[in-house]
Amino acid sequence: MKVTEHIKQAKGKTLFSFELIPPIKGKSIQELYDNIDSLMEFKPPFIDVTTSREEYVYIDKGGLLEKKVTRMRPGTVGICSSIQHKYHVDTVPHLLCGGFTKEETEYVLVDCHYLGIDNVMALRGDSIKEERYFTPTEGGHCYAKELVEQIRNLSHGQYLHETITSDDYPDFCIGVAGYPEKHLEAPSLQTDLKRLKEKVDAGADYVVTQMFFDNQKYFEFVEAAKNLGINVPIIPGIKPVAVKRHLQLLPQVFRIDIPQDLIDAVENCKNNKEVRQIGVEWAIQQSKELKAAGVPVLHYYSMGKSDNIKAIAKEVF
Repeated sequence: MKVTEHIKQAKGKTLFSFELIPPIKGKSIQELYDNIDSLMEFKPPFIDVTTSREEYVYIDKGGLLEKKVTRMRPGTVGICSSIQHKYHVDTVPHLLCGGFTKEETEYVLVDCHYLGIDNVMALRGDSIKEERYFTPTEGGHCYAKELVEQIRNLSHGQYLHETITSDDYPDFCIGVAGYPEKHLEAPSLQTDLKRLKEKVDAGADYVVTQMFFDNQKYFEFVEAAKNLGINVPIIPGIKPVAVKRHLQLLPQVFRIDIPQDLIDAVENCKNNKEVRQIGVEWAIQQSKELKAAGVPVLHYYSMGKSDNIKAIAKEVF
């Protein structure tokens, strides 16, 4: 079932969902299942599974280092299919512009259709570690809007190199990212909202936001989006602070502000166990306020760990 259909059937009730990252290749999928098991009591209608960019590794070849390209966390579509089969929950694989050609994207979409996956998240993706700025993959898309267009074209039988007449077209529900504090590369929030409008006009069905720690920024973002004519569901993304280093890391990587009250509380913690508890408490208050405001879904960035998400969900759902 499509994410938008889940939202419609909820009739105003706030749903619970979360995001997983695939295990590093060579590791068992069981750890992923263990994290899902602990969150199933909150009845998530869908679960997101991220896709990783390629990265470079250096292999010693007799004293010389040979540069190779690899993916450390492959298996996104396989994991999505496995989750749907095991838990009877819809899944949302993330698709990236970066690291994939248009043909590779088309093959992934065909696989998703065959596997009964109805939802995808269309993202540009970040730059790889060796690049300061995002560089499009040769033969790939430059922007998420273009990726949305490719996905939407399939619903009309428009493949990359031909138009196919069929009674079995894929019809994906497409999610895209939104940034309450603007994308780090955008010159202004208004410009970033225009880019979001372009993605919605291209066929995106819903938006999931980047993490934020001040709900007012989300409310203002939603209002500004509506004023621009963006009328699809906008789902808030929540990430609890877990370690002291997040005070520096999250603003640096995601260009977001952390409220001073949260900063003070974290800085007063003696260890990361206390930080984790502060993060849970802050996210609970965020979640309760957002739920009271009638958001369609509360979407949690679990980063492969479920204990703090479970603690939050127990107080909210």
